[in-house]
Formats: sequence, structure tokens, C-alpha cells
Amino acid sequence: MQSAVGRGHGQDAPALAPDRDWWRGAVIYQIYPRSFQDSNGDGIGDLKGIIRRLPYIASLGADAIWISPFFKSPMKDFGYDVTDYCDVDPMFGTLADFDALVAEAHRLGLRVMIDQVISHTSDEHPWFKESRSSRDDAKADWYVWADAKPDGTPPNNWLSIFGGSAWQWDTTRRQYYMHNFLAEQPDLNFHNRAVQDALLDTVRFWLDRGVDGFRLDTINFYFNSAGLEDNPALPENERNASIAPAVNPYNFQDHIYDKSRPENLKFLERFRALLDEYPAAAAVGEVGDAQRGLQIVAQYTSGKRVQMCYSFDFLGPKKLSAVDIRSVLETFGKEAPDGWSCWALSNHDVVRHATRWGKDEPDKPAYLKVISALLMSLRGSVCLYEGEELGLEEAELAFEDLRDPYGIRFWPEFKGRDGCRTPMVWEHAEPNAGFSTGKPWLPVPSTQQQKAVDTQEGVPSSLLEQYRRFLSFRRSHPAFAKGEIEFLAADGDLLAFTRRHGNERIVSVFNLGHQPASFDLDEGAVPTPLAGHGFTGKVEHGSIRLEPYQAWFGRLG
Repeated sequence: MQSAVGRGHGQDAPALAPDRDWWRGAVIYQIYPRSFQDSNGDGIGDLKGIIRRLPYIASLGADAIWISPFFKSPMKDFGYDVTDYCDVDPMFGTLADFDALVAEAHRLGLRVMIDQVISHTSDEHPWFKESRSSRDDAKADWYVWADAKPDGTPPNNWLSIFGGSAWQWDTTRRQYYMHNFLAEQPDLNFHNRAVQDALLDTVRFWLDRGVDGFRLDTINFYFNSAGLEDNPALPENERNASIAPAVNPYNFQDHIYDKSRPENLKFLERFRALLDEYPAAAAVGEVGDAQRGLQIVAQYTSGKRVQMCYSFDFLGPKKLSAVDIRSVLETFGKEAPDGWSCWALSNHDVVRHATRWGKDEPDKPAYLKVISALLMSLRGSVCLYEGEELGLEEAELAFEDLRDPYGIRFWPEFKGRDGCRTPMVWEHAEPNAGFSTGKPWLPVPSTQQQKAVDTQEGVPSSLLEQYRRFLSFRRSHPAFAKGEIEFLAADGDLLAFTRRHGNERIVSVFNLGHQPASFDLDEGAVPTPLAGHGFTGKVEHGSIRLEPYQAWFGRLG
């Protein structure tokens, strides 16, 4: 792995200069800390392990890292159930380790973003312990509490994404509390200004420690309707499985009262005002809404709210065609002409796209190369999920290996999220592919071990080297990061558009299909191809000729 040190941004990169616009078009590499690198042999990744592997991320050409939660937590949902927002769980290390991580990342030219899970806490958080102790406690109103109906049933029909009612009976207060996820993850009451203030104080804590930004978990779940109205039923033909599996009745409702409330906009403006006190702080929000995702992203990224958001348009189970991808981008452009999205194909919550979209492709390695290049060519920022640059597929795990409560609840129709969270593979001949000297918290599949970094590094035809190659190409042309996008007429599996920034105008043409295709140029157009991107599209007789899964980039005179 030492060969990665010094590549990309380089070992001698100067301290990062303040840049309020660094996030626009940035490539953000997501680290799931439990599964990235273990430094002490306990089978769980940690902050020191991340530090060890930062040169590898810099060698890819990423601009920033996003680290999933490492806060103190009972780990019922693996860190998304927080008991202390301002400390590191001992399994991951210490605050001193985190400070060292930030310093090393900045030395390598990488910005640092961390998860902020503020829609809910753990039921073991001191705030919740106080809140549930008495209806008269000072924090009694810090969570969403409600009386039972006269017959003892929950106050309304709201459902938890993780299955069952969104309400849990508490015997001390003799009331229900709301939980959008596990019962051990009670929802905070954002209608209470003191709750907002306390959460913003925790955000400031990390900004003062030098973080460059945040990924805001479930950003549209912060507020519920204070009236607690029942959600209406959603007609069957309008349901989809983009944020919850098809077997989950959560999809049966139109979630207009339990989330995505207009009151959230004012809080996001408060959040942004705090970020703007710092020279280069930014945030990306996760929008989970199966019916109105892009519209919510548009609202949240307009004006002085968050800089960018992502929805599940590219993360759902349905493989998107060239027409679908164009439609997503054009819809977002109409909804939010001044907004900014962050696009991703995989993350810690969904089946890896090498399996989800690539399973039926005749030449999967070629498909993964072209779809990743397309992702990194669109208008917006980009999130890459650890291991996607290796072509890792979803791991097939036995029921007894599952750790995810979501998968255990809906097995076998839905196997949960463990399959995308198995450990990163570094050295193919080492135990556990170099992830840990102990027993990993999730098994390392042999099929993934064969795709370890050391089997691909330095191999020009590998997916890893193609990611590096294309990220370098992208960095050399600012139009890809900052430019506007305009789609061109194209048929079938072809997708074509221009990216324009300043005096630079780049035409990009992609063949997402497994058959050759041609893109006809306007009469008299003089194409000038660009080099360094790794694709073989070429101009022949007034057309751009593309073999399956190929692309062409150039300028038209």
C-alpha cells in the first residue's frame, strides 16, 4: 500500500486554504469506520486505522472524506444511536485520535466531513433519560411524546422505517414516544427551540475541532406535524421501494405529516448561519422521501440553507436508463436552478451498485467503469462509497452472520444492510484481506478478497486505476466540477451533454449499453478529442463511434 503514498494530492500538500466553495463539485469518499481498517485487532475499524489509509484516499484524487458515526453509542444501529455527540466511542479511539486524523487529512489535501445524526438520539442518551423520567422534568418536551388514544393504542398511524408502529409505550410517563427508526432511537422534538440550540452547540464543537463539514442524516425527518395527523394511504400504483424495501408497509403511506415538514426550512437557515461563521464549512443532507425527493432537495439547497443534498434517485433498486438519468438531472434543474445536488451510486444503506445495477451486464467491469465516469461527469458533487472503486459486490451473508436489526426483522425477503458493510479489502494474501488481525465484526467474503487493492494497484486495466485516471482527468477540467450542464439529443443507451464553465465547453457522450452505438455530429462540427480519461470512443465520418460501455470527451469547433 505504500505505493499510494504521495500520489494524488501528495505528501507535501500545503495546509488547506479557506474556500467557501470547495464543496461545489467535490468528490467525497465515504468511510464506514467499523469496516475500513482495524488498528488494534479487535475486528472493528477505528480512527487510527483510517489515518493509516488516508494516503490511499488521497491517491484516488478525492477532495474530501465523509466519516460515518464514531460517537459514543450502544451500537443498536451501529452509531446512528448516539449517547454523546461530543465524544468518540472507545471502540473507535479518542478525541486525540480524531484530532490527529483531521491534521493528517488536511496535510494530504483532504477535507473532513462527519455524520451528524440529530433527528434522534439513543434511548440511553442523558437527554432522553431525563425526558422520560417525568412529565414535569426540564427536558420533558425534548422528545416527541403523546398520550394514547382512549383505547390505549398509539396516537396515530405513523410507521417506523424499521418496521411496526413509530410509537413506543413508556411505562414511567405512561405516554408514547415517537421513533422513526428503532424503538431505541427516540425522535427529538425540533419544535422546542432549546433542542435546536443544544444540537447546534454540538455542531459548533466539531467545527471548533477543525472539521470542514457534515453529512446530515435523515435531514427531512427533523420535524413532524405538531397536530399528529394520520398519514393518508398511498395508492398502490404510486408506491416504490426507493427508501424502504417493497416488503415494508412503510411504503403504503404518503408521509406528509411525520416528516418533510415546512418548519424545517427555518431550522436549516439557523444551521447554515452557524456554518457561515466558519471560513469553509459545508453540509450535505440525506433526503429520504420516496415521492418528493428531488423537490425537497430543491427546497433545502435554495437560499441560505444547506449547500447540497442527495436523494435516493440513483440509490434505489431500479436500474436507471440513459433516459431516466437525463430526466433526474433535468427535473432537478427545473426544480432548483440555483440548487446543488450530491450524486452517489452506493452507500452504507443500499445494495452495492455493482450488484444492484451491474448484475445482468455482459461485461460488468466495463459497465462499472462507464457508469462511474458518468456519475463523476454530471452537474453536482459526488459521493464514492468505500470499495466501489474496487468493484466490490454485495456480500452474501448467512442469517447467523447478520448484525443489522433491519435485515434481521425482514429476513429473508430483505437481507438488510450488512452486505454493503463488510470490511474493506486491502491485501489479498493477508488474513481478512489486511483489514484486521482479529475476527472481523462481519466476515470478509473470498470473492471480495480477490479484488483487494493490491491486486489492482498499478494494473492499468483495473477498475481502481480507472477511478484514479478519471478523477485526475476530471480535476484537470474545472467544467466537470463547477460547470453548467445541457443535454443533447441522443437515442437508446446513449447519453450526451455539454459541461460549460467560463471559456471551457466539454462535450461528453456515454454508451451505457452492451451494443455499439453512434452519436451523430452536426454538419460542419469539428471535434477535438480530449485525452487522459481511459475511454476509446472515436470520431468516424461525422459521428462519434462508441463500442459497448465506452465514452467520448472533447470539444466541438
